[in-house]
Amino acid sequence: MAVVIEDRPTDAVREEVIDQLIMNYSHGKLSQEAFERRLDEAMASQNNKEILGLAADLDLKIDKVFEESKKRDFSVNYSAEKGKDIDYFVSIFGGCDRSGRWVVAKEIRSISIFGGSNIDFSEAEFTHSDVTIKTFCLFGGDNIYVPENVNVVSKVFCILGGVDNSAPSISDRHAPTLTLEGIAIFGGVDIKLKRTIKEKFVSFANNLKNMFS
Repeated sequence: MAVVIEDRPTDAVREEVIDQLIMNYSHGKLSQEAFERRLDEAMASQNNKEILGLAADLDLKIDKVFEESKKRDFSVNYSAEKGKDIDYFVSIFGGCDRSGRWVVAKEIRSISIFGGSNIDFSEAEFTHSDVTIKTFCLFGGDNIYVPENVNVVSKVFCILGGVDNSAPSISDRHAPTLTLEGIAIFGGVDIKLKRTIKEKFVSFANNLKNMFS
């Protein structure tokens, strides 16, 4: 006997409905405006019946192609390659950038003095489930960009500086965890999501639509 909809975990219901919305939009069953409106409502609602009703008139169900595409797009990139134990980012009266495909070391040491680093993990390949970022900012700062499926914990000590963390502290217990340690003096660290989860859903849906068109 199926569990009544009111007693099911809301996050599980939401995920199933969003999958259906993406599936039907990608096959031309929903307009872009209707898809994004229903997606907004599904993400905002905490009522299982409300969420389920957003897909009640949609007949296409997710298939193996959808599941494989979602797994590929939403999974964290893990690499079998052995990464460095320690990697350094040094910005003194200048800047340092790391983005695109790169292998993440077990420990990153970032020094920013009258300068700053941009460290982008959105396409990075992880070789360790726990990564420590040790930062020292003096009249400078670091921008750290993370995907929404990476956990972030900040332990940075600030003196006339600050840490702005807009990333989730607990995302997925199977996902990598970035732990920030160090000190910021007259400087700071900004931790930002590269893309919001809605932006990622829309991008994934549009990629599927292009594939099926």
